[in-house]
Amino acid sequence: MIYALLKTLHLLSIIVWIGGMVFAHFFLRPAVAELEPGVRVRLMHAVLGRFFAAVLASATLALVTGGWMIGRMARQMAQSGVRFNMPIEWMVMATLGIVMMLIFGHIRFSLYKRLTRAVQAADWPAGAAALAQIRLWVLVNLGLGVLIVLVTLLGASS
Repeated sequence: MIYALLKTLHLLSIIVWIGGMVFAHFFLRPAVAELEPGVRVRLMHAVLGRFFAAVLASATLALVTGGWMIGRMARQMAQSGVRFNMPIEWMVMATLGIVMMLIFGHIRFSLYKRLTRAVQAADWPAGAAALAQIRLWVLVNLGLGVLIVLVTLLGASS
């Protein structure tokens, strides 16, 4: 029961993170591109601030639940006298998930700060440049997230 709950929370946190990236990149960004620069940059700053708070919670939840599930499986196998060999798809998921978290940290604590400074100074070209960098790294993270999902699903079916 606890494992199913952890797995559900893990999956929901990933859905929030990846789904938010898809929404922001493919739907929100093109829609706001038609707005005047000041309005666009301020709107994206406000939206991303809320989204990044959700991603911080989601990434933390994914890390905690993922670590707990791996640890629980390792303990159960050790208690039954079986050596724990983590499946390759779990290793890929964990490694790339940590890479995604590091990239998110760069986005949130470096690039978003640049965006915040640009908004405060009403420097719309600097804000647009910060948004372009955020978009690039969000796209990298989205690609990694999709890769993790594919590796995990394909590994589970073999």
